[in-house]
Amino acid sequence: MQSMGVIGLGAFGQLLVQQLRQYFNITAFDTAPEAKEIADHLGIKFDNLPVCASARHVVLAVPVLQIGPVAKAMAPFVQPGATVFDVASVKIGPAQAMVAALPGYVHIIGTHPLFGPQSAKTGIKGLKIAICPVRNAGIKRVGRVQEFLRTRLQLDAFISDPQSHDRDMAVVQGLTHLIAKVLDEMEPLPRRQTTLSFDYLLNAMELVRGDSDELFRAIERENPYSAQVRKKFFALTEALRAELETAKSEK
Repeated sequence: MQSMGVIGLGAFGQLLVQQLRQYFNITAFDTAPEAKEIADHLGIKFDNLPVCASARHVVLAVPVLQIGPVAKAMAPFVQPGATVFDVASVKIGPAQAMVAALPGYVHIIGTHPLFGPQSAKTGIKGLKIAICPVRNAGIKRVGRVQEFLRTRLQLDAFISDPQSHDRDMAVVQGLTHLIAKVLDEMEPLPRRQTTLSFDYLLNAMELVRGDSDELFRAIERENPYSAQVRKKFFALTEALRAELETAKSEK
């Protein structure tokens, strides 16, 4: 089996290891005190950053703002011809950070699994993942990655680019997490006398409720298109509120 270094053993890093350990010889690294214990529990090796960074494939499963510093720290140890991936929820910033930090002989492919531990509880078959070629990622290499994700992991793997990805995610993730955050603040919410449409809203909230504040802020702040989407959403919300209040006062 080919070697893979996984840097970051948070919730998603652990999910990633669980799905890939049967296909790769995985070595993990994380600075968290409990990381070695987590790696042992997952049945994978745990080592330092230089060892992980020297693998044939390296996955950065770290928060968005850590991608640049981690890529810079691992740069001296990445081997020629290696492929570095990230799994961040935004793509423009991480792509730029990896290109700036990593040597030119490294292949860089951005990915965004459009799911998390909560939505993957019953398995990942059929779930979506975006593949964003960044540097030295030719058609054949990207095609092999896409084929692996489709056939081995049975994911709906499609090709995108950082710009269109972030533009879409500003709506898809930005609005979902924003609305879920507001609903969460409105607890307690009805659970018995509900409509099917309200149940769907609650389900959506539950799917992202366990996500960290760090992820929420990355989605809302690190995506360059999120501010524009929020502005439009709040403007439309305010216009609707004003319309309802005006109609009420005219009665």
